[in-house]
Amino acid sequence: MNHGTTEMPQWTSSRYRVEPPRQSICLRADSRKILLSGVLAVGACFLNSAGATTGSVTNAPTKLSIDQLVPLIMANNPNLRVSLMAQTAARAGITSAQAFQNPRIELTRGNNTARFAGTNTGPLQAWAVSQFIENPAVRNARIDGARAFEKGSEQQARITRNELVAQVRLWAYQGLLYQAQSTAAADAVQLLEQVRERVRVRVESGEAARYEIIKADAEIINARERLLTTSLMAEQILIELNRMAAGQLPVGWALIGDLSEDVEMSSLMEIQQQVRQHNPELAALQAQVLQSQAQLRSAEGSRWPGVELRYSQMRDPELRQGQLSVGVQMPFMDTRSGPIAQASAELQRAEARLEGRQAELQQQILVISKSLEIARLRIDALSQGSVREAEAALRVAQAAYRFGERGILDVLDAQRVLRSVRADLIDARYQLQVARIALEQLMGQHANNTPS
Repeated sequence: MNHGTTEMPQWTSSRYRVEPPRQSICLRADSRKILLSGVLAVGACFLNSAGATTGSVTNAPTKLSIDQLVPLIMANNPNLRVSLMAQTAARAGITSAQAFQNPRIELTRGNNTARFAGTNTGPLQAWAVSQFIENPAVRNARIDGARAFEKGSEQQARITRNELVAQVRLWAYQGLLYQAQSTAAADAVQLLEQVRERVRVRVESGEAARYEIIKADAEIINARERLLTTSLMAEQILIELNRMAAGQLPVGWALIGDLSEDVEMSSLMEIQQQVRQHNPELAALQAQVLQSQAQLRSAEGSRWPGVELRYSQMRDPELRQGQLSVGVQMPFMDTRSGPIAQASAELQRAEARLEGRQAELQQQILVISKSLEIARLRIDALSQGSVREAEAALRVAQAAYRFGERGILDVLDAQRVLRSVRADLIDARYQLQVARIALEQLMGQHANNTPS
């Protein structure tokens, strides 16, 4: 993270040849000390208030690692609960698809009235029962579609679970990133305060120009601002993680972990094979293809929906009649060409989405693998070379300043370089964890984790 520095006006040494009386210098120096002390005190108050937002209830906050944090969030996340409920509803849809139609019963009662002489009169009764026998092809297609929908809802739950774990781990590692940056900023503030004290002694003794103390004060203010910013951002991450858990995390909890964890991944071919076999997005798209195929078979079979059997019986004062009839719907007017064409188009769309997502995943694997490799190279280069060289340069600049061979600007520049290199190293370690989480998400490693 690059932070801007406040540029102070560069005065030449000739301007300091004409100095005001020593008393006014001391007064301005004292006022500047008071101002700096006030800034540092305000910064300390902000840090204390930020820490009190989560740790005011208990003196010893609950410490949670990432592995402990994930099951807590999964057990309380509302989105995951909703996806699991949708899966239960989809299972009920299979029972509905397997149900047979109920029989139909008709009862009729009336009177037989004579219009001519010699006709018997009396009550008239009739009843009928009918049963629709569905085309087996249509029924089986409907059941297959319900099963495919249930499988798709199951895969959607796996997608939600997989994405949730990946998001939790990303937020947690981002919190560790801000914690590491806050620690580095605190070390920088402490080091700059030590340098400023040395500069103050040299300025008061007349061995150094006054602009050196001004520059040191500006650097301390900037370092303090970085410390406050990273500390508040780390607190913000904790709030975000608690939001994902619906506010059910322990009060005053703290995140623990290390960005420098070793990352061991499988070979590229093994990763691609695991993605093809376990990626929940591909499984969900495959379920959509199966559902579209079932809808197409149902549309084709709906031209002959089934047969209706009907038996009726009628009684009058003279006769008793029984009738058995069979009814079949003939596809003369509606050949179901529209639903068949629509189902066929939906099937082609589902297959195209599946093929396109498979190709995208292959490219994503390559991109993320390259990002993982780049992060590793950056870590090796920074930890083994750049950091050591920046530390050595700072030691040389400090020694030269003590002996009067270099000015305060050289020391501050060396410190700034060291801070930048360390920040790059922290960011490289974070990017390595991000790439690992992305690969694990593509491989569906967390799709089958169930909340406790």
